[in-house]
Amino acid sequence: MTLNHGIDLVAIPGPSILPERVRAVLSQPMPDIYDGELIDVSERVLARLPGVVRTAGHGFVVIGNGHAAWQMSINNLLEPGDRVLILEAGVFATFWGEYVTDAGGVVELLPGDMQTPVDPHALQERLTADDGSIRAIMVAHTDTASSVRNDIPALRAAIDAAGHDALFMVDGIASIGTEQFEMDAWGIDVAIGASQKGLMCPPGVAFVWAGERAMARYRELSTSRPRTGYVDWEFRVEPEAIYQSYAGTPPVMHIRALDVALDLIDEEGGLEAVWERHRILADAVRAAVGAWSTPDGIGFNIASEAHRSNAVTAVTTGSIDAVELGRICRDELGVTIGIGLGNARRSSFRIGHMGHLNTPMILGAIGTIESALSQMGAPLAGSGAAAAAASIGSR
Repeated sequence: MTLNHGIDLVAIPGPSILPERVRAVLSQPMPDIYDGELIDVSERVLARLPGVVRTAGHGFVVIGNGHAAWQMSINNLLEPGDRVLILEAGVFATFWGEYVTDAGGVVELLPGDMQTPVDPHALQERLTADDGSIRAIMVAHTDTASSVRNDIPALRAAIDAAGHDALFMVDGIASIGTEQFEMDAWGIDVAIGASQKGLMCPPGVAFVWAGERAMARYRELSTSRPRTGYVDWEFRVEPEAIYQSYAGTPPVMHIRALDVALDLIDEEGGLEAVWERHRILADAVRAAVGAWSTPDGIGFNIASEAHRSNAVTAVTTGSIDAVELGRICRDELGVTIGIGLGNARRSSFRIGHMGHLNTPMILGAIGTIESALSQMGAPLAGSGAAAAAASIGSR
């Protein structure tokens, strides 16, 4: 018998749940894209974008998902033949590196795995030995596949200790709007973001924030690198008309949605309040996973507590079939959990806790997962639902 009636709860690590006010603005009719209300909203959103990542730099919008932002960063800041060091932890920085290869760059991997963060000491050692050929360093702040949170200030310190001048490029797609992200204070030269996770909007637009060093590199290469008109920054830096900010027709609904989403962040008390809410709800999820954990059953994918993301938790399942767990949660109980990525699909799942979330959503997801685990006869050390509730109660 299925209990899946009513509104399903989606607990995947993006796209995240849309706030009602965001959904409402998406239903508005098309405006005049040359004059009036949309111009004002666009200017307001573009002016607010740097504050989202705490930078004095420039925020660029590209119509597409996070991969489009990867492409924009590469095409404006690298030339064919440039060497890029990819800091592996999970899968997404490595995917970014594949775009570098396709653009004619040379990719070097600082090896990592799916369960540990990037080692700052290994980074410093590699950069100290470099002959200056590495032009950029790419890393994901939070990797949504593994749920690792890399220590960006520690990685910046390693770069500085090596005296290296490569551009430091950070994918914040999963972390921006979910936990502390300080582009300028942390010495990030390029940050990458997208609309569909902590920023509580539909997928479809992505962002590249470029600091002073990145813009200097862009100007240095502006006459020598291959030009790619659509993602090029030439007209986007100081647009004379709205279409130049978007290389054509503006993404009307996304601009409106972002305007509302940024209002919601301000109304909650600003980014610090949003980060704290995410921490409290993530702690509840972690308390649940810890309570469930057994040697041959549920466990954390990331062993280090300090490196577990506040946006997503990847859970290993041992002898429990994660695919069947996901099916029961979705089809019979009405909660969709994230699948394990790569070769871990049957031995892991992911709980997304990002964006427009509150206590009933988190406790409902945890309770449902626990019900499914019990239905499967999974070994559980204790009640994750009780642990999650206690965690929130003691916040």
